[in-house]
Amino acid sequence: MKPVSLTYDRVAVRSVLVPLKRKVVSRVGFFDQWPLILIDLMTKEGVVGRSYLEPYLHNSPKYIMPAIIDLVEARKGQSLAPLDDFHAGRKSLNLIGYEGVAMIANAGLDMAVWDALAKAADLPLAVLLGGRVGPVPAYNSNGLWLTDPATLAQEASALAAEGGFDAFKLRLGRDRLADDLRAIAEVRSAVGADAKLMVDFNQGLTLGDANRRCHALDDQGLYWFEEPTTYNNLEGYAQLARELRTPLQLGENFYGPRELHRAIALKAGDLVMPDMMRIGGVSGWLRSVPIAAAVGIEVSTHLYPEVSAHLMRVTETAHWLEWQDWADPVLREPFPVVNGKIEIPNRPGIGIEWDEKAVARFAA
Repeated sequence: MKPVSLTYDRVAVRSVLVPLKRKVVSRVGFFDQWPLILIDLMTKEGVVGRSYLEPYLHNSPKYIMPAIIDLVEARKGQSLAPLDDFHAGRKSLNLIGYEGVAMIANAGLDMAVWDALAKAADLPLAVLLGGRVGPVPAYNSNGLWLTDPATLAQEASALAAEGGFDAFKLRLGRDRLADDLRAIAEVRSAVGADAKLMVDFNQGLTLGDANRRCHALDDQGLYWFEEPTTYNNLEGYAQLARELRTPLQLGENFYGPRELHRAIALKAGDLVMPDMMRIGGVSGWLRSVPIAAAVGIEVSTHLYPEVSAHLMRVTETAHWLEWQDWADPVLREPFPVVNGKIEIPNRPGIGIEWDEKAVARFAA
């Protein structure tokens, strides 16, 4: 590996709204378009680091993009040192809080920095971090929302065919238990009783309703229950984790390593799935997931399948990658999925480049 030395110069940030092939219908909202912030970090040496953010709300880029620009302006002329910069960047914005926009802006920039360093070393990110490229087990999270249960069997068949999947994200939390049970039955009728169903409630239930619904579904052989109630009610999650046989999954709303540690200390769940935007990008992931590994907790991912795939290759207790194709329309070469596994291409960096014609078409 040759020495890498890069210097911050400037950053370009762009917002796009990408149409979704299947509309998101969940307890947290309805989406037929998906906002992305595209980040191009320019270095004085000519290497460009790329990453993107998925900030959910159409208006959120107008708050996040200026913060990213400010972070780079403050570092102009300095060498890229992501682990140091992650800490310094959070500290520089601590007066407005360590979570929310402050963390999200730092995370987006951090991923671009790691991409640039891996490109300069002419190595895939997983290799730069000490691992190897290879396949990563994934489940399909591109559908099975809170739509009419009668439509789910056909949709599940289509999802299975998208990449040879036998594991799927199914959203539950309808008003009636009977409708959730029907949704489970419809999906299994299409993909088989042995398929793994990762169930997500999207924080849609009160703690009392979560208690009732999860206990009522506890004998359905579901792979996990994800976020049945408000994400920060860790004491409530600890109660559910003690009582349920189905593993409890949480973590997409952990803002940094300390939140992950607090959840584990409270025994708030059986599994964790950090989100790149909230955990702090690559640097935040590297500082967080060893906490879970130290106590044997398996780690899955949330969104960001490309960079997440690299990190799963260097995660001791790597579990499942959540696969969505929501950013694919603006990527020049989306990562392939074969036999239910995402294949990391042997390209330097994270391995993403923009399809500039698509970016222009979807510009927000």
